[in-house]
Amino acid sequence: MTDLERGRELYQRRAWASAHEALARADRAGKLAGADLERLALSSYFVGRDSDYLEALQRAYRAYLGEDAGASAVRAAFWLGFRLLLRGEVGHANGWFGRARRLLDREQRDCVEGAYLLLAAAETQIDAGKLEAAAATAREAASLGERFAEADVISIARHLLGRIRLRAGEVQEGLALLDETMVAVTGGELSPMVTGLIYCSVIGACQEVCALERAHEWTSALAGWCEQQPEMVAFTGTCAVHQAELLQLRGDWSQALDHAGRAAARCLNTNSATAGAAFYRQGEVRRLRGELAAAEEAYRSASRLGFDPQPGLSLLRMSQGRTAAAATSVRRALGATKDRFQRAGLLPAYAEIMLAGGRVEEARSASRELDEVAAHFDSAVLRALADHAKGALALAEGNPLAGLEVLRRAWKTGREINLPYLTARVRALVAACCQALGDEEGGKLEEAAARAAFEELGARPDLARLDARPARVVAGAGPRALTAREVEVLRLVATGKTNKEIAAALSLSDKTVERHVSNICTKLDVPSRTAATSYAYQHHLL
Repeated sequence: MTDLERGRELYQRRAWASAHEALARADRAGKLAGADLERLALSSYFVGRDSDYLEALQRAYRAYLGEDAGASAVRAAFWLGFRLLLRGEVGHANGWFGRARRLLDREQRDCVEGAYLLLAAAETQIDAGKLEAAAATAREAASLGERFAEADVISIARHLLGRIRLRAGEVQEGLALLDETMVAVTGGELSPMVTGLIYCSVIGACQEVCALERAHEWTSALAGWCEQQPEMVAFTGTCAVHQAELLQLRGDWSQALDHAGRAAARCLNTNSATAGAAFYRQGEVRRLRGELAAAEEAYRSASRLGFDPQPGLSLLRMSQGRTAAAATSVRRALGATKDRFQRAGLLPAYAEIMLAGGRVEEARSASRELDEVAAHFDSAVLRALADHAKGALALAEGNPLAGLEVLRRAWKTGREINLPYLTARVRALVAACCQALGDEEGGKLEEAAARAAFEELGARPDLARLDARPARVVAGAGPRALTAREVEVLRLVATGKTNKEIAAALSLSDKTVERHVSNICTKLDVPSRTAATSYAYQHHLL
């Protein structure tokens, strides 16, 4: 058996590394035809040799032209453009798409390759926010794919229509289209390249709208598909990153760290985007466990690879006591983000950091937007996050009763969808609300439950915050305790009211309010009203 014959056989068996070696030897021994160069290109891709993939595919394109196989050349040009588009090389990508269109025009016949160019156009329209135009283009591609019975085209188009529905806020309809697409994916009806791309795209879309059960289901299926191809490098790193994120949300932080570490090691020299996401996930877990120096290094590694380490880096700064720096960086990140999906990922951290810095109005604005986004996408996860933010805001504004109502709802939702860290944080806030309402026994029970959950998770910073929480602020409780009146004043300070407005609200003189504010700062050992608000929020005094 020649190297070429062996390479073709190994390629059919999806023994990617072995196929690559045999085809590469055959290539060195003599000129390969376009189809064999395409096999060499794809086997290069699946073993993580991205540059070799692009080089071999360009050679396949030229070979197809020499063989007068115009349709095959169009397809090769499409995949070159598509890969370059995913790499962020938009100019080069558009150049190859342009070549493909000219070739297609010269063919002067109806062929399925035109559908691939429509898919590329739909992807660009989605990125530009032109959802109606993208949907029309995707439907046209699907119709052409059905006419030629091209399963890859039909599935890509259908999955694009699902993503478009999700972005339009039609979550259930969008997920239904993605589910339908995944029947073909998991049934082995598609080419290996399209199978891997749709897996990753669908899982990412599910995670964007916080459809965690589906994300978990498809990530497990992707892991099984990867295991069936032990020589494959492509997609395995992305799969590990998806697994790490889901494991983190489910509270298995050690396993999440292991998966993220493997993904970073595997992709560092082959896929910088996936490696950056893997380092970011490591940073998140390290931060939650209180390993702040390691978290800092992981976020920096993500940034060096082009992955924006927000909002994790801002939350790390807050954990380090650098609240002003945290506010500046998360404000910059949110201000530079227009996409509603991406803003939803930043808003919970933004609201928390603004409250910690005493910027109540900004926290309130973020809480409102998060509530709107959760309603728009009808997401249980986003609803729980939105209720957590609203509860923290109500507590900071001196309305623990209102805080209790939304926090109980957040706890119930978080428990139903298995988000142990979020539910533990909610219970810590519930404890503070109970104590603010004078229910010391209820507060102790809630705090004990939160402590047990944090201990099981390994959330050392949260445990430290519970340990640092001072005794309840009542008259006569010690030299650092605030009086009941001082608590009232502090709650109004936290809402941004001036001394004059506080005096009017409490029927006090301006001078009396000024003395109360001075006493509050002295007892809490803070230099300013803003710092007093931040201290009170962080230590659940409100």
